[in-house]
Amino acid sequence: MSLTDRTGGAARRHLAQAADSPARVDTAREAPPAQAGVVITGLLAALVLGGTVFSRSGTIPAVLFGLGLALGFVLFHSRFGFTSAWRQLVAVRQGKALRAHMLMLAVACTLFAPILATQASWGDLPAAPALAPIGFGLFVGSFLFGVGMQLGGSCASGTLFAIGSGQTAILLTLTGFIVGSVVGALHFPWWTNDLPSHAPVSLADTGAGYLGAWAISLAVMAAIVGLTYVIGRGRVVPPVEEPPAAQGAARAVRGSWPLWVGALLLAGLNVLTLLVSGSPWGVTFAFSMWGSKILDALGVDVLSWPFWTDPANLAKYQAGVLAEKTSVMDLGIIVGALIASAAAGAFVVHRRIPARLALGAVLGGILMGYGARIAFGCNIGAYFGGIASFSLHGWLWGVMALVGTFAGLALRPLFGLTNPRPTDSVC
Repeated sequence: MSLTDRTGGAARRHLAQAADSPARVDTAREAPPAQAGVVITGLLAALVLGGTVFSRSGTIPAVLFGLGLALGFVLFHSRFGFTSAWRQLVAVRQGKALRAHMLMLAVACTLFAPILATQASWGDLPAAPALAPIGFGLFVGSFLFGVGMQLGGSCASGTLFAIGSGQTAILLTLTGFIVGSVVGALHFPWWTNDLPSHAPVSLADTGAGYLGAWAISLAVMAAIVGLTYVIGRGRVVPPVEEPPAAQGAARAVRGSWPLWVGALLLAGLNVLTLLVSGSPWGVTFAFSMWGSKILDALGVDVLSWPFWTDPANLAKYQAGVLAEKTSVMDLGIIVGALIASAAAGAFVVHRRIPARLALGAVLGGILMGYGARIAFGCNIGAYFGGIASFSLHGWLWGVMALVGTFAGLALRPLFGLTNPRPTDSVC
């Protein structure tokens, strides 16, 4: 695979799948040679950026940057998809990726429960769950996010590691993501204060504490796993060729990993994030901050917005890009994915992007950014972090994002994006 892809067709395939790959077959082609120059560049970027974060912001942000590097590495090699998991389930009744979600969530819940119950922490802040109110913003925002994922070609985490692996088409998605996040921050008070909402609901408050919440959560996950098998009964999904991979031990750094490996590692890294920072992994707050700081530099008085006058948000804004948790972790994910993709010989830059795909990418990003802001999180902060924290809003977010997937699939052909097709039943 050449370093620079000049064809619109390849850009279309990569944007359509983005970082989220559909079901794969077990066979794989031999990995191309590592791109040593890009690997060295990535390692230098990690050292310089990590050192800068440490010198300016201290140990905790530097450790979080390191966790971001690890997340980028894992996300790239496992191709762990959120966008494609819902797309495959809805379009071709393939539940393999969603079952990987349930494994990841089950492990995270199991590890989160004792930490949240005891408020254990390795940092300055005690561990706290990711809870959010239940209101119109949650339902509308998660639905919009579900639509946006299918148009933009990736989710929040997928956008970051796709950019790191050279998929420049996803830069358009990120641009839209930032724009939507800023507009969502501007409109945030209307969704949260002017419309009815219910206080956050934790399953740990059901009377049985975190043990009961853990049992309820695992029962729901088991039911979802069983349902995916029922939905997929009698359907044949065309296999997708496994990405190139080295054989043996070299596959750890030069190949694709099974989904279950990605699920376990992502759960573990989220647990470490909780212990280090006092809260679960998140992604999209940084986008609101990055965009707002750009407007601030252009003379827009963003600090007068109610969203930024909130003391907690203002403290994060004033801490800066190289100190705020989601910001340093997002930067780490991008660099980590760059190193991983180059080591696998898969770093590739796309220059030509068809106009319809570009429009879909920007629009999808805007919908995701706006939706994540008013829904109190994205597929990571709300879905992953919320469910792992035993918050009802995490489950509701996932349901509405799945509903949004139906609408997104219907809209994809308008932007030159294809949907997977099921084959005939084998029964």
